[in-house]
Parts: sequence; structure tokens; C-alpha cells
Amino acid sequence: MLKKSILLLSVLYFTSCAELQTMVNEYATEQNAPLTSFDVSQGLKEALQLGSKHASQVLSIKDGFYKDELVKILLPPEAQTISQNIKKIPGGEDMIDKVVLRLNRAAEDAVVEAAPIFASAITEMTIQDAFGILKGDKNAATQYLKAKSYSKLKDLFMPKIKASLDKKLIANLSTNESWNLLTKSYNQVASSFIGQLADLETVNSGLDEYVTDKALDALFIKVAEEELKIRNDPAERVSSILKRVFSQQDD
Repeated sequence: MLKKSILLLSVLYFTSCAELQTMVNEYATEQNAPLTSFDVSQGLKEALQLGSKHASQVLSIKDGFYKDELVKILLPPEAQTISQNIKKIPGGEDMIDKVVLRLNRAAEDAVVEAAPIFASAITEMTIQDAFGILKGDKNAATQYLKAKSYSKLKDLFMPKIKASLDKKLIANLSTNESWNLLTKSYNQVASSFIGQLADLETVNSGLDEYVTDKALDALFIKVAEEELKIRNDPAERVSSILKRVFSQQDD
């Protein structure tokens, strides 16, 4: 009985070793095999899925925009004159701070909607595009995604941004109402005799499209950051297909 048991265990041991060696050989063959267009397409799709998902998550949390100086949304450029002359408006500095905070909250609120649009655009990537993107600029995949999804994202974001900017917040005022109050107060000063002597110009700028464009710019900045990590850092290639595909551009 003991001899039979030892024989059985020996058979199982050597069988397992043989199967393990087969798996190792198959893995080695797979890693060394020439990349096909399909492989590259799958690798790029996975990279974009990971990058776009992480970018959306990072920006959609509270202060995802507001406390990130790279993407924080400030007043529109044509309204910078308000900041430069804020002391002329009683309570103006506090009003600006509140408006800026709300601009960023609106963007944080909207950016979570990007995921399904990104997923659709990634699915549409053709095999023919694959090698060109892989061997292209360090943000080539992000640029591809932007070209395929920007218009759809803007159409999706705009109503979301507007609804967020119209939402009643502190003191029962919406962001748009706060902005209109701020610009009205400033424009009164700018239109006054003193304002004209100081060469102040009135400000007439809507927020909906401005914040939408800034939110989308930030989103693609973050996707590009994620793409660069995968391209430059092997540790960021968290699957076998990512390792295979992006190791080709390390040479």
C-alpha cells in the first residue's frame, strides 16, 4: 500500500511539474512572439480604460479641481480685471472666492459623467490606428480619445454644468447668480465716473461654456498624465498585455 501511495504521489508530482513547465513555455512564447495589430489595439484600449477611469475618479471627488493648481478653474480671462481691482468693490474678494469655489464644484459634479462616453470612444478604436498611436507622441492615445469623444462630452457636460451652476447654494444663491451679482457690482464701479477715470472695462461673460471647456481640458490633462505613466514606468503596466505592448516602445 505504501509503495502504491509513493508511486501515485510521484506520478502526480511529475505530471504537475510537466504542466507547470508547459505553462512557463507557453508564457515565454507569448511574451516573445511578435506583436500583432490586435495585441497593440487591446493594449492601448486597456491603457485608455485605466487612464480615463482614474482621471475621472480623481477629478470627481471633492476638491478634485479646487485644490489641484494644475486644473483649478479661475475666473474667465476677460474677468481678471475684477481681481486686479477688487478693493474697489466692498466684499468683492469674498465674493470672488465663493464664485471660484462654485465653478470648481460644478466641474467636479459634471466630470463623473465622462466614463460611459470614454468607454464608447475606446471601443471604437480600430486596429489600423494601433501601431501609429503606440509609436506616436507620448500623449498620442489621449489625443485619439480626445478627437473621438470631445464633442460628445461637451454635449453631455454643458447641461450638467449649467444645472450645477444654477443650483441654489449658500444664502439661497446659485453660482450663476453669485457671478452675476459680482459682475454687476464691479460693472457699476467700472461704469462710474471714478471707474472711467481708472480706465476700468465692464465684464460680460457667461459661465456655462467657459466652465465646460475648462472641465474637459482638465480631464484630458489627467488622462495624458496616466498615459505617460504607463509609457514611462513599467511598474504602471499592471497586466500582461500592457507589459507586452508598451515594452515595445521602451527600445
